[in-house]
Amino acid sequence: MNNLTLKIEEIQAISNGKHGDLFSVLGLQTVNVNGKEKLVLRVFRPNAKSINVLPEKGKPIELKRASEEGLFEHVFTRRKNRFPYKIKVTPYEGEVYTIEDPYRFASQISDYDLQLWGEGNHHYAHNWMGAHPKTIDGVDGTHFVVCAPSAVRVSVIGSFNNWDGRIHGMRFYPDQGIWETFIPHVTKGDLYKFEIKSHPDQAPMKKADPYARYSELRPGTASKIWTDSYSWKDSSWVDNRADIQQHDRPISIYEIHAGSWKRKVGEDPGFLSYRELADELVPYMDEMEFTHVELMPIAEHPYDPSWGYQITGYFAPTSRFGNPEDLKYFIDKCHQANIGVIVDWVPAHFTKDDHGLRRFDGTALYEHEDPRLGEHKDWGTNIFNFGRTEVKNFLISNAVYWVEEFHIDGLRVDAVASMLYLDYSREDGEWIPNEYGGRENLEAIYFLRRFNEVIHDYFPGVLTFAEESTSWQGVSRPTSSGGLGFDFKWNMGWMNDTLDYMEKDPIYRKYHQDQLSFSLIYAFSEQFILPLSHDEVVHMKQSLLSKMPGDDWQKFANLRLLYTYMFGHPGKKLLFMGDEFAQWSEWTEQYSIDWHLLQWENHKGVQHLVKDLNRIYKKESALHEVDYKWEGFEWIDISDADNSMLSFIRKGKNPDDYLVFLLNFTPTLHNQYKFGVPEACEYEVVLNSDSEFYGGSNAGPKLIRGQEGAWHSQPANITVTVPPLAGVILRPKK
Repeated sequence: MNNLTLKIEEIQAISNGKHGDLFSVLGLQTVNVNGKEKLVLRVFRPNAKSINVLPEKGKPIELKRASEEGLFEHVFTRRKNRFPYKIKVTPYEGEVYTIEDPYRFASQISDYDLQLWGEGNHHYAHNWMGAHPKTIDGVDGTHFVVCAPSAVRVSVIGSFNNWDGRIHGMRFYPDQGIWETFIPHVTKGDLYKFEIKSHPDQAPMKKADPYARYSELRPGTASKIWTDSYSWKDSSWVDNRADIQQHDRPISIYEIHAGSWKRKVGEDPGFLSYRELADELVPYMDEMEFTHVELMPIAEHPYDPSWGYQITGYFAPTSRFGNPEDLKYFIDKCHQANIGVIVDWVPAHFTKDDHGLRRFDGTALYEHEDPRLGEHKDWGTNIFNFGRTEVKNFLISNAVYWVEEFHIDGLRVDAVASMLYLDYSREDGEWIPNEYGGRENLEAIYFLRRFNEVIHDYFPGVLTFAEESTSWQGVSRPTSSGGLGFDFKWNMGWMNDTLDYMEKDPIYRKYHQDQLSFSLIYAFSEQFILPLSHDEVVHMKQSLLSKMPGDDWQKFANLRLLYTYMFGHPGKKLLFMGDEFAQWSEWTEQYSIDWHLLQWENHKGVQHLVKDLNRIYKKESALHEVDYKWEGFEWIDISDADNSMLSFIRKGKNPDDYLVFLLNFTPTLHNQYKFGVPEACEYEVVLNSDSEFYGGSNAGPKLIRGQEGAWHSQPANITVTVPPLAGVILRPKK
């Protein structure tokens, strides 16, 4: 061996993969050799028989072997300054190849990026963290950056270096915990991971890139180099989004699970690609008059039955349905059809899979060390440590990334209640109070407020939604007023009370009239979404149709009544896939929803009803303009519990713009039922859920003449036939 300049222990550390700072010893270095400063070139290539350096100017020079494991070096006697060069490698087996030396490239990270990162204020960390193909000094390759402050060595491993962590060790920035390197000739599609050693004598961990833009299809766990130049065609939508998504505009959301909305017959698993979803789902939503689609989480996740709520690749659209450009195509097509796209976002917790974020650098980098703070026992996941700068940079950058890169129109934040409370789903002794002795998670509260501020400041018109199931005050209040800053909150109270009421036999409903009226006590305390989501039709809860009491006719009538009541109640709307045509079976991610049911008229009738409700909701300003204050709603009568009858008025910004809702929650037909109305004019039927077109008995009024005479605290009245288990919507004919 020719140990020319390195100590034997350094050679051993390099050869064994224990050297933590290869940038300090490999590539061109100025070192002291026999009392004189010399330029030295060192290359480490395991399994290389010989290595030659090829200067841009001058003759090739053979490097001398410094170790059996593949360390080579050369001391230059005349050259004193750095120079461009390549390396020619002759392996023991295989063909000779020429490469650029990754250790000859200078750092590509700016001081400004490092400063923002250290402050926890880097909202565009995705633009330099992770893997980014680029050209440096005329050389094509990929720039890699990862955060691992407690690691003693980090390397890039992949299909380009035989997954050998000794070859591409990274440069370390100890003040920020950042590791970096540029690897020539690594290109789009190459697989890679980060090999991380938390101790020189411990086996390395092989981690997927937290900032990866694309991932290997499960069960593979590697990240993929990705770049694209998708040409968007949705400028009209994006330019007008702030107007389209005003809070006084209609929002009717169709929630879907991309893997089970529809599947290809005879194929396993038969997923539709993002592009196939665009071709089939977008026209369907357009026909059904939904304004928005909400995708259950589409970030990369290892386990199908998690539905995407246990994530390993926060920046990578799942490869189950195609590549990131394919997802952009889907979103683009939605926007061209004037359909907004909302994505479920999961900052509350992450999966424990070994290749993911858990103990990323051998310590609790993303989570809490103490399981009383850092573990969700119910879900078997880890909780983000929202107080760490690394986590704030990661999650807020992730939200910005989805909106900016994919033109997402809204982020629905999952499990907000679990973020707000330190004792969420924990017994005494299983949680740690905050610094003031309370149960509120102060770091999570700050994070949620900052997230909402950033999204609303950077992207006017983009909406944020909180799935928050408690009575936390001010979820949809601006942060400047002490709120969390969300645009909308899911109205879980309305959902629970309404479904509980609807599941009761109509005989007993008169004892529970308050379950329908109670929601109006707090209906304007927040800006609400009324959700009938996937959570209500899984895990032995039955489908919405199956929840309904009575025989088949009554079940369908009850469901049509539920939807009519939902569209009349203040709040934006959300319906899960399959519910719009009255699916019998509970939802499962394993199969497509039951499209075959549409061969029967009663299922087709419910679908027609949902379509018409969406159309009326979009057309009638009384149903969407004033969702958030009392001026948009007025009770006519809530006192007739014996007949389980409800009636109310919905109003637009112009009080003369109104609709009357008459709701009969019993299977009894009421002839000559008298209601109060705002004026003595003719009223036309906008919708009757008992219409035979929807599968009903076709009872009910056709055209009604209002009479002078106060009734139900209204100045006029009407006398109508109210169909059984049905809702009727009336509009003054002027």
